[in-house]
Amino acid sequence: MQADAVIVNWNAGIQLRECVDSVIQHGHSYINRIIVIDNGSTDGSENAVEGLPNVTLIRAGFNLGFGKACNLGAAQASTDFILFLNPDARLFADTLAGAFSFMQRPENAKVGICGVQLIDEQGHIARSCTRFPSACGFAVHATGLDRIIPKLGHFMSDWDHTSTRQVDQVIGAFFLLRRTVFNALHGFDETFFLYFEDLDISYRAKQMGWSSTYFAEVKAFHAGGGTSKQVKAKRLFYTLRSRTLYAFKHFSPVAATMVLLVTLFVEPLSRSALAVGQCSWTSFKETLSAYGMMFQWLPRWIFKGITR
Repeated sequence: MQADAVIVNWNAGIQLRECVDSVIQHGHSYINRIIVIDNGSTDGSENAVEGLPNVTLIRAGFNLGFGKACNLGAAQASTDFILFLNPDARLFADTLAGAFSFMQRPENAKVGICGVQLIDEQGHIARSCTRFPSACGFAVHATGLDRIIPKLGHFMSDWDHTSTRQVDQVIGAFFLLRRTVFNALHGFDETFFLYFEDLDISYRAKQMGWSSTYFAEVKAFHAGGGTSKQVKAKRLFYTLRSRTLYAFKHFSPVAATMVLLVTLFVEPLSRSALAVGQCSWTSFKETLSAYGMMFQWLPRWIFKGITR
């Protein structure tokens, strides 16, 4: 049993080399090949992995978006599993042995997607799983109520992530997927430029009878935030846009419209109030900038169907 590892890079700096090195060091017989898709990086980070053993570097030349780049990498895969890794993630010595052992058990034959326990830079267990969101859950998040009552939102921050369990979604930082499932789903939905593509594929896998499992008995490192830390306003815009697209793809028209209205007219107020309360002029400006991009995109989507 082997996997091809797919890593999408965009200006990840030294993190990309550290990620690839960890796969080379700890991949042993589990990793057939490491496929790095570089989305038009300008920091030269992709050069650090060119020519490394078992590494195939594909230079896209520009930013394809995360899901589309993942699909490009997966098209090169030939193994029974595909391991999608973020460049700010790193494997430990027993990560793959444990994950593959779990997936090989007969009782787990219908587990299509496996994630592992993720440890952050402070050594804390990251809250890395979510419930499938509802329109009300999105509204709760938009108003910030899930910060006060975590169980109301779809982020599973109310659970300590110390035990193995079936979940709705594990995040894409470490995303071990059966290739038969990936192929049956036709990969990631490239409508999503960034964010929600892992949630969407998990939901579609669930609809086809496959489950996702959070396997807590082994760990991997994940810095969190990744290179999107560099562009906070755009990160917020991509989140808002992908949330809207997800809602109109999977919810009823009425529920999706509610999500859109709350996103456009309630959330900017709650975010701005939080920024003012924290005396963060930077966060306030980033919120305004993100919503400016959102309102520029909306007419293109509504009248021309442009999603990216």
